[in-house]
Amino acid sequence: MRRLVIALCCVTLAALSGTVPASATAGAGHHRTGGVFPSLRRDLVAYYDFEHTRGAVERDQGRSHTDINLINGAPLVRDGFRHALQTGQVSTVTSNDDWKAGIYSATGVPSLHAFNAAREATVMGWFKMTGTNPSPNTVTADPNDMYNAVGLAGVLTGNSDGHAVRALLEVIQVGDELKVVALGRRIDGGASQTFAASLPWQEVLPRNEWVNLAATFNYDTGEMALYRDGRPLDGFYTVTGDPWLLNGEPEPDVTTASDPRGIKIGGSFPQNTVERNPCNCRMDELMFYDRALSAKEVWRQYQWARH
Repeated sequence: MRRLVIALCCVTLAALSGTVPASATAGAGHHRTGGVFPSLRRDLVAYYDFEHTRGAVERDQGRSHTDINLINGAPLVRDGFRHALQTGQVSTVTSNDDWKAGIYSATGVPSLHAFNAAREATVMGWFKMTGTNPSPNTVTADPNDMYNAVGLAGVLTGNSDGHAVRALLEVIQVGDELKVVALGRRIDGGASQTFAASLPWQEVLPRNEWVNLAATFNYDTGEMALYRDGRPLDGFYTVTGDPWLLNGEPEPDVTTASDPRGIKIGGSFPQNTVERNPCNCRMDELMFYDRALSAKEVWRQYQWARH
């Protein structure tokens, strides 16, 4: 028997107020014309504000025009004075009905060419946990099994099956505990590196509170960083050595010269063939840059979105 586990089914929309992003409380004109700090707009490959939806398609407001699909009826909900995407697990039995979003092409998505042979990247957005995370694992027979991760937003590799990523924000198990992480992969099919926030993940993403997160990736130097509400988070790399194979020629180091197979939001497999790592949460103002923003730029974007 199927049962709904999305938190909004048991809580009214008005009750989930939290700290709403400024663009959510500002006038509609500001949101539609100034969601991105002006000097950063040229580097913004894809941008989803969930105010430009037609049917089950959200139109990209970035330069690439990479529209995404709202999968399995993932709804837009009114939160404050604007809309947000609600994602999450719909049933706790074997199924394929999670609310998520994204785009996928087995031959690569040409409009995401900016992440082909890329030297840097940034993934940024507003997130609000609205339910229990992580969720029961619906792809195993054990009814007590739980996923070990909560998917937020990321860019897929050029050979991804819908799960493997080039740049990702997520919550994942590190050792014996869950952590908010930036997870990056330079070479398609190669090893990933993870930069994990030191704080407990529930302190970074408390329930029913809007939080701005950003993850930056420098594929040439190997440097990664995490930001919460515009400020750097202390953290640590989980893999020792040289997982991205940066040592030696040629230089500079860049990602594989392949167009990403897509973007995943709120869980893996945006082609909707299987479900994994759903996020019982709301998302807004998702941004994908082809440059690793500096700490000052992340702060400016956060402040811009709040005024």
